[in-house]
Amino acid sequence: MINTQHVSVMRDECINLLSPAISSHTNPVVIDATLGLGGHTESLLNKFPHLIVIGIDRDKQAIEIASERLTQFGERFISHHSVFDQITNVAKEHGLARVQGILFDLGVSSLQLDESARGFSYSNEAELDMRMDKSQGKTAADIVNSYAPGELVRILRTYGEEKFATRIVESIVKEREKAPLHSTTHLATLVKNAIPAATRRTGGNPAKRTFQALRIETNDELGAITRAIPQALELLDIHARLVVMSFQSLEDRIVKNYFQEATTSGTPHGLPVEIAELAAKFALVFNGSQSPSEKEVQENSRAASVRLRAIERVAA
Repeated sequence: MINTQHVSVMRDECINLLSPAISSHTNPVVIDATLGLGGHTESLLNKFPHLIVIGIDRDKQAIEIASERLTQFGERFISHHSVFDQITNVAKEHGLARVQGILFDLGVSSLQLDESARGFSYSNEAELDMRMDKSQGKTAADIVNSYAPGELVRILRTYGEEKFATRIVESIVKEREKAPLHSTTHLATLVKNAIPAATRRTGGNPAKRTFQALRIETNDELGAITRAIPQALELLDIHARLVVMSFQSLEDRIVKNYFQEATTSGTPHGLPVEIAELAAKFALVFNGSQSPSEKEVQENSRAASVRLRAIERVAA
C-alpha cells in the first residue's frame, strides 16, 4: 500500500524558503517540478490560500495518486505529465512567462522505491525496469543486455562511481551470453559476486552503486537536470526562488555549478565599480548547502544524504 501521508523531506525548510515571493504576490504560481506523492505541494497549498501550484512528474502513477490527494484544492492544483526539462513549455502552456517559485526534489521518489515491481530496488525480485515513466523509453534490462561492454563500464564509473566497474561488466557480459538478464535480484547477485569479499563487508549493499548508475542512464536524470536548471532560473520572477534538493553528489554538483555561474558578476575583475548591465541577476539565499536535522534523519533514513540549495532572482 502506498503511504501518501509520509512527511516530505525537509518540507518546512522548503516551504519557508519559497514563502517570501509567494506572500508578496497577488496571484502567485509555484511549479513543483517533481510532484511525486504531492507532499510539498499539499503543504504549500495549505499555507497559501491564494496560491496555484503546477505539479510536473514523468510518472503517471505519481500524478494519479497526488491528484487524488490534492483534489480538495480544486483548480488551485494543476498536474502535468512531463519530464521536468520541459518546464518552460509547461509554463507557456499555462500562459506563464514568470512564476513566484520553483521546487526540485531530485532523484528517485518514495513511490518508485517502495513499489518493488518498478525494478528500482536491488533487495526485491522484480523485472529490471527502472523507468520513471513506464509508458516510454528503454528499460534497465535493455541497457544491461544491449550496451557494449565499454559503454557499460563508463556508465557504472560515471554515474555510480563504481571502482569495480570492469569486473562487474565482465560478469554481466558472461551471464547475458547465456540468456538475457531481466531480474533485479539476479543482477544484484552478479554484482555482489564480482566485488572482492573484503569490500563487500563495508559500505552497505554492493549493488547500490550499479543500480544507481543504471537508473540514471535509464531516465537520463543528469541530462534532464542540466537542461532544466537554466530554464527554471529564467522562469523566476523578481525575488522568486528556486529551491533544489539533491540526494547524491552528481546531482548536487550540477546544481552547485549552475548556481555559482548565475550568481557571478560579469564585471571584469579589478574595476572599482559594478557595471549594472553585467551584474549578476541572481543571489544565493545562503552559502553552500543545508542538510536535514538529526531528528529528521532518525525519523526518515532516506533524508540522510539530501543537500538543499536555494537561489533568488534579484534583477530582471
